[in-house]
Amino acid sequence: MSNYPELKMLIGGSAITGDGRDTIEVKNPANGETLAALPSASTADLDQALENAEKGFHEWRKTSADKREAILRKAAGLLKERAGDIAEALTYEQGKPLAEAKGETMYSAMLLEFYAGECKRIYGRTLVRPEGARAEVQYHPVGPVAGFSAWNFPVLNVMRKIGGALAAGCSTIVKPSEETPAAGIALVQALLDAGVPGDVVQCVFGVPDEVSRHLLASPIIRKVTFTGSTEVGKHLSKLAAEDLKITTMELGGHAPVLVFEDADLDKTLDTMVANKYRNAGQVCVSPTRFLIEENIFEKFRDGFVERAKAVKVGNGWEDGTQMGPMASERGPDGVASKIADAKDKGANLALGGERIGNLGNFFEPSVLTEVPTDAEIMNEEPFGPVAILNPMKGEDAMIEEANRLPYGLAAYAWTNDVARRRRLAAEVEAGMLAINTGGVSAADAPFGGVKWSGHGSEDGREGVMACMVPKTIHEG
Repeated sequence: MSNYPELKMLIGGSAITGDGRDTIEVKNPANGETLAALPSASTADLDQALENAEKGFHEWRKTSADKREAILRKAAGLLKERAGDIAEALTYEQGKPLAEAKGETMYSAMLLEFYAGECKRIYGRTLVRPEGARAEVQYHPVGPVAGFSAWNFPVLNVMRKIGGALAAGCSTIVKPSEETPAAGIALVQALLDAGVPGDVVQCVFGVPDEVSRHLLASPIIRKVTFTGSTEVGKHLSKLAAEDLKITTMELGGHAPVLVFEDADLDKTLDTMVANKYRNAGQVCVSPTRFLIEENIFEKFRDGFVERAKAVKVGNGWEDGTQMGPMASERGPDGVASKIADAKDKGANLALGGERIGNLGNFFEPSVLTEVPTDAEIMNEEPFGPVAILNPMKGEDAMIEEANRLPYGLAAYAWTNDVARRRRLAAEVEAGMLAINTGGVSAADAPFGGVKWSGHGSEDGREGVMACMVPKTIHEG
């Protein structure tokens, strides 16, 4: 496709194309057409990237905070300038509406601007000691970082892997998803064009397990950061443990939404229906289990279904499209299987439940109601455009169900009771809780989960400090 960019790796500042290497087909999820061939890293490529990263770390960590800040701000500006082209590539390879793709790119630029400022906000502290003695705590970059990102947010996920690390003074090797590579490549290219040395930020691709095993086996890598499934996160954590590497894991979720009778229902529905079907439900913080006080359940259900029916599904390039295709061929089959299992166990299908057409990976916005807790979809993240609506007897039961699963990434609550808000903030087990809003992400706020949803944080000051280690200096 002529306006989809040529794909490459970026190793040591050089563009690495096929040249006899194995390649991976990248497909358009809207029609199944092959977009391009992606070069796959050889063992020699990965070894070269590791050697570069070690050299680049020693250079970048000595670069002044002022200079690092200026380079990162320049890169953010380049992202904004190139947002239209990056968004087009993103829509081709991932399927989301063009406006969402551009919004993701602009948000990534904003996040990089925040990280640029954090370059000069890395503070230590002096400890109180008797006269003649001195002690201080300093923070130092941990070392070269390996980052592995998921396909659902091809720019933002990559930014979260490398932005905080670069601000901290670390070098990085990032592996964007092979299903959505072009947007991540464009981000790394913007950093290089802004002046980040080629040994400091590199981009590789390949068979995911082979790449991760090779990079994590090297003592050069001192930090691993990953966005993806809990299963893969556990696997990478075990590999990292062999060399006691520091890890940040942003893993799966199954976000509950607690809706109380005193909530503004129209605002709740308008906000959460849009949130549910954003990116075809392929969002780690997507609202999934709607836990609704029983005396407002029918009104909420009817309003939800009415709004879900109005969601316009189509190619991300079409004006007015609100939901594009699922990003991979396996997506619709997985959602359909979970819906079928729920129906077999007694759930009601209030809307959708089927693929749309026979071209591309389109699936209907779907709603299940009265879903029993033994249904697969109540226990495993559907990661697709299906909402679960269940009536609940009250606050205690709603909190108990919200906390039932081993996941704890995002949670949502809608209530005008101020005392209840404080109780929910204390009792709901999640890394992020949104009350009377659909937003759980901000550049200056930590992003991460608890339990099986992972550990560590990206974004905010915490995203930089996660790439640093403390050193205490005692003087007598």
